[in-house]
Amino acid sequence: MAPAESARGDEELAAAAAAGDREALEELLGRHAPRVHRICRRIVADPGDALDATQEALLAVARRIDHFDGRCAFTTWLYRVATNAALDELRRRVRRAAPTAPETIHARSDDDPSRVVDHLDIRGALSALPEEFRVAVVLRDLGDLPYAEIAGILGVPVGTVRSRIARGRALLAQRLEPGNRPGLVARPTEHP
Repeated sequence: MAPAESARGDEELAAAAAAGDREALEELLGRHAPRVHRICRRIVADPGDALDATQEALLAVARRIDHFDGRCAFTTWLYRVATNAALDELRRRVRRAAPTAPETIHARSDDDPSRVVDHLDIRGALSALPEEFRVAVVLRDLGDLPYAEIAGILGVPVGTVRSRIARGRALLAQRLEPGNRPGLVARPTEHP
């Protein structure tokens, strides 16, 4: 039987972790690791680099939990750390400039092939966005963060966040139009 998750909130766990409570830190990291990985995955795009960024983000949280001061929600602080780790990984990737192997997608036998193709289309379109738009869109649409929190994470005005999200979404929509999908043929519509 799996251990029951405590009823303590993030801020309470963060305070306990900052005071040296290892179990509180482990619970906090375990609670948020999947979302940190999703954010890093969407920003970095490469699966291996995303895992590296996720690990760096979680290590940074563990090392710097005493720097969380409670002036914002814990998740806002966490997303800032995750975003910075992902952006650092992108910078390291540019310095490495090594060619990467194409990503392998493992489809389950029960996956709807059209959903797999849609997922690949969205992932490809998102990874093709300029970094400033991709990060803003990921934090808003995947992280479900309010504009003000995204502005705090990125260190830009709220208006800039709104603009980046709008431009990023417009570019995504443009890239996802059937005629703009390289190698794909528009799906025929079924008539009753």
